[in-house]
Amino acid sequence: MKPVHRGAIVMVAHCLLVLTVAGKFAWDRDRLPRAWANATPVDPNLPIRGRYVSLQLRVDPADTGNGWALARLAAENGSLVAHPVAKGGLAVWRRNPATWVLAEPVAYFLPEHAPDPTRLAPGEELWVEVSVPPGGPPRPVRLGLKKDGVIRPL
Repeated sequence: MKPVHRGAIVMVAHCLLVLTVAGKFAWDRDRLPRAWANATPVDPNLPIRGRYVSLQLRVDPADTGNGWALARLAAENGSLVAHPVAKGGLAVWRRNPATWVLAEPVAYFLPEHAPDPTRLAPGEELWVEVSVPPGGPPRPVRLGLKKDGVIRPL
C-alpha cells in the first residue's frame, strides 16, 4: 500500500472521529434539558485556549447544608438546581448565605470579533443557558443579559 493511501485512510479515520464527537454534542444539545443560570465571569482571556469567558454558575440548592456539598444538577422550572448526593457529584459551595455556586467554572468560547459580554451596563446581569447532562458539568449553550427581570439572549 502506498504512503498516500495510508495517509488518506488515517485522514478519513480522524474526520470520522471528530464528526462522531460533534454529532454527540449536537444530539445532547437537542435532547438534554436546559436551564438558565446566573453567571459570574472569572477569567476573560487565556492566550493558549483562545478567546473565551470562564463562568462560575450560580445554582439553587435543593437542600441547604454546610458550606459545600457534592450535588447532582437538574433543570427544574427553567433554573439550575443542585440535589445533594453522597458521592460522585459535582462540588458546590456557598459563596454567601443566599448564594451557592459550582466549584469548577465552565468555559464559553467566543467568536473572534464578538464584543466582550462581561462588560455590563448598570442593572444588567450575565446569564448562561446550559444543557444539563445526567452526569458531569453543565454545557453552556448561549449567553444572555438580564435586565428588568427579562433575559435577552445574545
